[in-house]
Formats: sequence, C-alpha cells, structure tokens
Amino acid sequence: MTVAPHLREAAAAPPEPLPDPAFFNGAARAGQSACPRIVIVGGGAGGLELATRLGDRFGRRGRASIVLVDRAPSHLWTPLLHEVAAGSMDANTHSTDYVAQARWHHFEFQQGELCGLDRSARQVSIKAVVDEDGEEVLPPRALAYDTLVLAIGSMTNFFGVPGAEQHAMSLDAVSQAERFRRRLISACMRAQTRLDKAPGERARVDVVIIGAGATGVELSAELRNTAKVFGAYGLHRLDGQNDVRLTIVEAGPRILAPLPERVALGTAKLLDELNILVLTDERVTRIEPHAVLTASGKNLRADLIVWAAGIKVAPVLGEIGLPVNKIGQVPVRQTLQTEIDDNIFALGDCASCPWPEHNATVPPRAQAAHQQANFLFDAIGRRIDGKALPAFRFRDQGSLVSLGRFNTIGNLMGRLTGRTLLIEGLLARLLYVSLYRAHLVTLHGFLRTVLDTMAQWLRGKTVPRIKLH
Repeated sequence: MTVAPHLREAAAAPPEPLPDPAFFNGAARAGQSACPRIVIVGGGAGGLELATRLGDRFGRRGRASIVLVDRAPSHLWTPLLHEVAAGSMDANTHSTDYVAQARWHHFEFQQGELCGLDRSARQVSIKAVVDEDGEEVLPPRALAYDTLVLAIGSMTNFFGVPGAEQHAMSLDAVSQAERFRRRLISACMRAQTRLDKAPGERARVDVVIIGAGATGVELSAELRNTAKVFGAYGLHRLDGQNDVRLTIVEAGPRILAPLPERVALGTAKLLDELNILVLTDERVTRIEPHAVLTASGKNLRADLIVWAAGIKVAPVLGEIGLPVNKIGQVPVRQTLQTEIDDNIFALGDCASCPWPEHNATVPPRAQAAHQQANFLFDAIGRRIDGKALPAFRFRDQGSLVSLGRFNTIGNLMGRLTGRTLLIEGLLARLLYVSLYRAHLVTLHGFLRTVLDTMAQWLRGKTVPRIKLH
C-alpha cells in the first residue's frame, strides 16, 4: 500500500515555536516534510469541528498537517437525523461536503473506512472506496500520523434480539434516515389506495419505535407532524392523527431515563395528547417482518419498525488492537489519551472518558463531543508547543428534547444554584436550535451561518413542508 500524498506546502509564516522532535518521527519515516501530522478518523460533530479549527490555526500557517478521514463524503449533525427520517428536513440543504470544508479550512480529507493500525510505525490503514456498482473508486491506503484522534462515533446496538438487524431500521446515517422516509411515504400511499378501493375499510399505517430515549421520542413527535401534513399533499383520505398509529416500546419503567423525572412526565403527557402510545416495562424479545413481540406476550403489528434502544461502537477499534469496553469504547485518561499510547486520542461516543465528579464516565451526547473537541484543540496546540496537557472536565449543561412544532422541553444545569432548571416552550426551542447553530458557527463562521439560515428560511417559503419523494 502507498502513503497518501501530503498537503500542499503552506505559505511562509513568521517563525513559531517548534514542536517536540519526537513529533517528526512519523513524517520522517513517510518521507514527508518535517511538520507534525495529525490524523482524525471520524467526521462527526466533534471530529469535523476539531479538524476545522486545527486547520484554521495550524494548517493555514504550515505548522501542522491535518487529515480528516471518514467513510462518507459529507457530514450532517446527527441529532437532525430524526427530522430527515420524518421528511421535515432535506439533508442535502443541511449537509457539509468534507472536500469543500477541507479546501476552505486548510486540512486534507481522505474518504475511506478505518481497518488497521500499526502503532510502532504510526500508520492507519484505510479501506478501498467503491461506488454503488462495486467499482473501486479509491484504493486502500496507509496514512502516517504523529497524533491520531479517534472520533468514529457510535452505531445502533440491537442487543442480540432475534430478527432486529434484519427487520428493524436504525438511524445511524443519512442513508438510513432517507430509506425510512421513503418507506413511510410508500406505506401511506398504499393505505390511501386501499381506502380509495374500499371506502368503508379502515386502513392504517403502524409504526413501532423501540426505545424511548431522545431519538425515539423526538422521532415519534416528528412523525406525527408529518402524518398530519400528508393530507395537504394528496393523501386526503388518510387521517394523520388516527390512521397513522405510532407506538413507542420501552424496556425501562419510564421514557427519557437519563433526564429528570419531571421532564419525562411532561413529555409523556404531550405524547399522549399527540395520540402516541407509550408502552413501558416492555422488553422486546423478537422482531418479525411485520410484528414486534415482547416478553409480556404482546404482538404489535408494524408496517415500519425503528430501533432506537441503545448504542455501541463499531467493532473495528477492538479489531485493530486497542483495548475496548463491553460496548466497544476505548478507555481514555483525563487527557483523552488512550491508556496504552500517548500518541492516540479518542473523543465523543467512541471514548470511555472518566467523569470523576459523578464516579462515572462521560455520557455519549453531542455536547460531550463538542466539549472534547474544544479541549483537544487546545491540548493538541499545547502538544505541538511541547507543553504539558491539561485534564478534561465535562460540564453537563442539561438536556433538551424537541417534539417538533408541538413543543420543546428539557432541563438546564444551574451553575449558580447547583440545581436543574426545567424549561419548555419557546425558550427551550430557541436553546435547542441554538445548539445546532453553534455547531455551524464552529464549522463556517458567524456570517456564513447567518446567511445560510436566512437562505434556508426563504427556501422554506417555496417548498413543501415535508419532503415528498
């Protein structure tokens, strides 16, 4: 395998403090220019934010070479996938092309999937990229690194339930969300056709969502909104409130287990008002093509099944020789360095990071990935300058659950009072939207984010409220 070409030489800059000579080892072995090479595997929220900021700070000046690796060609903020699945968001207008982002922010993008690691040679191996016809587009490659950051995120955990992987859909990627949306539209059109042929028949579409965490709850509310809108676009006989039946199945005693109980109670009340059935203390034992079976003996009819009951990390990290926990996360120290190699860092869902204040590990949330990306931006800068690394401290800022246009509810952590503050309605909605906008500001800057927001608002006035094809 050949080593991927290096970034172009950056323009000359004023002299800067040189990094530790050990940083040059990987570059020297690869026959490349003597500047530290930082490889980030995973272009999710944390990985892309880190690559963008490091590129602007170090890539622009030629002080470091930054390479981002991801198997997909573009990025979409993961918390938006339920909106894509429901058809209320067009992924194409909200995604970021990695190649363009790399061009604008002075880093290199390599498309491909991680498949190997040689820690002694400081190289990662990347699989070949093939197109939809199975033709090879990019060959397998080996990328040298001086600092490696793992940010591969997480995937759905089916917990070994028979039939789950075969018959239930997950929402780990845009392609999966788009597939669910197409199947939803097809199911609704078939129900409308049955009503046209037999007006007296009560046709319906049954959607069963397994897991009452934030993803499952937000998806159910967004789907109810979509079902109500369908009537305006041709499915006039389909009652969006009653003919599209939504059921959430949760193995635990209540929904939204990580959030305070009062948040869960308020959300459950609103779900009931939306005619969304919530079944708690129901453990799924088997998934069939059109049915969900539970331990209590229930047999739930289902046209579409979504699994949103848990996460794990892709097994590749263990396969390439790194120690992992039972869900595939790499244990890291407070510096976010792996326990076995100071040159390898991990952040986000794929990292098991200590949270000493709570005698636990940092929860796999978007805010954690964002905070860890900010931390590593500073830490890697210190590493380049030969300084000691600080310790990461996670600050829980609370959680918000968006129920689409119906409501937003959540809790904020009060730093002064030390207590949680329950919020809902317009304020909660604005804060929820601001999380996404803050992500965009990190990627694109304030001015472009404002202009993009205005453009999307104007576009929303000339297109349907949901994506219909």
